[in-house]
Amino acid sequence: MLPLVFNKLEDANIQEKRYTSRLRKQTSCVKFMSETKTYLVGGAVRDQLLGLPIKDRDWVVTGATPADLQAQGFKPVGNDFPVFLHPQTSEEYALARTERKTAKGYHGFQFHAAPEVSLEEDLIRRDLTINAMAQDESGNLIDPYGGQADLQAKLLRHVSLAFSEDPVRILRVARFAARFAPLGFRVADATQQLMHAMVDAGEVDALVPERVWQETVRALAEPAPEQFFQVLRECGALRVLFPEIDRLFGIPQPAKYHPEIDCGIHTLLVLQQAAKLSQEPEVRFAALTHDLGKGLTPAEVLPSHHGHELVSYQLTTELCERLRVPNRFRELAEHVAKFHGHIHKAKELRPQTLLKVLEATDAFRKPERFEQLLLACEADARGRTGFENRPYPQADMFRQALAACQGVDTREIIQQGFQGIQIKEETHHRRVNRVKEILGSLDIAGE
Repeated sequence: MLPLVFNKLEDANIQEKRYTSRLRKQTSCVKFMSETKTYLVGGAVRDQLLGLPIKDRDWVVTGATPADLQAQGFKPVGNDFPVFLHPQTSEEYALARTERKTAKGYHGFQFHAAPEVSLEEDLIRRDLTINAMAQDESGNLIDPYGGQADLQAKLLRHVSLAFSEDPVRILRVARFAARFAPLGFRVADATQQLMHAMVDAGEVDALVPERVWQETVRALAEPAPEQFFQVLRECGALRVLFPEIDRLFGIPQPAKYHPEIDCGIHTLLVLQQAAKLSQEPEVRFAALTHDLGKGLTPAEVLPSHHGHELVSYQLTTELCERLRVPNRFRELAEHVAKFHGHIHKAKELRPQTLLKVLEATDAFRKPERFEQLLLACEADARGRTGFENRPYPQADMFRQALAACQGVDTREIIQQGFQGIQIKEETHHRRVNRVKEILGSLDIAGE
C-alpha cells in the first residue's frame, strides 16, 4: 500500500483498492500496441495520497498517436495539444508531450506529442511536484520528482525551471496555497524566490484579464482564499495584478476600531471571515474589495478614512472593468463598498435613511443579493483582531426592516383609491412607518 500523508491508512487502503480496480477498467480500452501505456496523473494521484475525495481524473497515454486514440473511439478536444475524451467516461486523456517556450506570456509555447515521449518527460513540465506524480494500471506510484516527499513535508515546490516559463503558474501556486493552507502547506522558499524573479522579469504583465479572473474566482472558492492574495503579495505579483489591494498594506487605521491597524491585514481578515460565513464567491469578492478607497486616503488625514466608501465604490468599478468581472460579482461588490458604512451604523440611522439604503441596494427586487450584502458587512465587522466572535445585530435589524416593508401591499393601496405618483408616495410612507415600528420595538431609534 502507498505511504499516505495524514495517517489515514485504513480509509486510504480501501480507496486505493477501489481506485486500482477503476484504473484497470479505464485502461482496458486503450490497447493500441504493446508499448502503449496509460497512467492516471496529477490531482487525482495527489488527492488519493492525501486521503481527500477525488473530483476529476486526468490520464496520460504514452507510445500512441492521435490516430491510435481516435481509432479506439476517443473524441479529440482543443487545438493546443492532443487531448481526447474517453468514449465511455468522457474523462480527459492526453498524449504524453513536451513543450518549448517560444514567446513571452503563457501563450508562447510549442508542444510536441509523439509515441517516443516518455512519462517522465511529460511530468517534468508540470507546475508542482505534488501534481507531477502518476499511477499505472496496477496502482504503482510513479514519482520521479519527489512529489510524495513534498506531500509529507507539506510543501508546494516547483518541479523544474520550466515553471518560470508560464506566469499562470504563479496564480496556480497561490490557488493551491488557498486550498491546502488549512492542512499546513506552504510555498517552498525556492519556489517563492523563483516566482519573485518571474514578476521582476515582467512575465506577469503578459497575463490576460480573463485568465487572472478565472484563477481568482477559483481561489475565492477555496477554504482559505486570503492565502491566494498573501502568496501573490509575497512574490510581488499583487502589485501588478491587484494594485488596489496591494496599496492597502502599510496604511494605518484607528487602533480603537481596528486593533490590527493595517488596512491590508484587515482586508485579508475580512476575506477570512467571509469564507467562514458564506461559501459563495460573490460574497467573498465583495468582502475583499469593500475598503479599496482607504489606499488613497491623503496622508495628512490618516489614520482617519472619512468618506472612503465612495472612493472604494469607484475603485471597485475600475477593478471589475479591468478584469472583466461578471455582473453578479461586480454589482454586489459595488453595493458593499458604497453602503457598508450605513449597514454598520444601523442603530444610528433614521427610519427614512434606513429605507433609502434598502431602496438604493434594490433589496425589494433582489432580497437574495441583499442578504449577501449583509454577510459581507458582517465579515467586515468581524475581520478585526479581537472582534472575530462579536455579534452583529445590524444585519438582523436590516433583515427585520426589509421583511416589514415587504408586508406593504401595493395592490391594497391601489384598491384604496391612490393613483399615479400617489401610489409611490403612499407606499414609501407606509414603509417608513413599518421601519419605525421595527426600530421602536428594538428600542434603539426613532425619528
